[in-house]
Amino acid sequence: MNSLRLSFCLMGLHQNLKISSPKLPAPSITCGLRKVGPRKPMWRSRVLSPEAIQAVQSLKLAKSPHKLAEVFETRISRLLKADLLDTLSELQRQNELELALQVFNFARKEVWYESDISLFSNMIFMLGKNSMIKMAEQLFFELEKEGLRPDSRTYTEMIGAYFHVKMINKAMEMYQSMKASGCAPDKLTFMILIKSLEKAGEKELVATVKKDCVDYIEFPEKFLQEVERKYPKRRSLNLV
Repeated sequence: MNSLRLSFCLMGLHQNLKISSPKLPAPSITCGLRKVGPRKPMWRSRVLSPEAIQAVQSLKLAKSPHKLAEVFETRISRLLKADLLDTLSELQRQNELELALQVFNFARKEVWYESDISLFSNMIFMLGKNSMIKMAEQLFFELEKEGLRPDSRTYTEMIGAYFHVKMINKAMEMYQSMKASGCAPDKLTFMILIKSLEKAGEKELVATVKKDCVDYIEFPEKFLQEVERKYPKRRSLNLV
């Protein structure tokens, strides 16, 4: 999809944004978090219900705003909570950004909706993967308005999003904010930091992050050895 027009509503803030195919060159720094190992399901591991499958298919087949509005009115609005969340999860898995955003916003208006940090983290990850950094940032800072506080995963998704578009300074600022907030970085956080900083040739930052492992990771030497085994091209991963 070369060009998308999204109506992205965040906590009552309405804005129309046009998304074009990213003109950035293929980044040499990727979101290492998603390379660590098999990705866990975003919401649940159960098989999609027929209703959720049909909802996804109907959304993808709607080729005009009128048809899309009709699908939301006649099908999406009738889904049970679990099926609606499964529909969102499947759209995210298929990287259907525009549709996922619309279902995400629709879900937040439902009477059963309760603020859920995982729901936001999944969406931030998807936006970051598609280089939609401004949107990811806006969603991240909207958490507080919903009475939520970023957790380890939410911070890590933003760090990975910045690395995805080579915004190393912003990634490190987010990492510092994470520590200052009292939210402890976990193994996934350090994995993405080490992997991405090494790709960027930031040796001093890598050394700093490795030192932090001592404070936050149990058995840090074992952890760094594990990183070295997974990424054999990387050197000098021992504690300094």
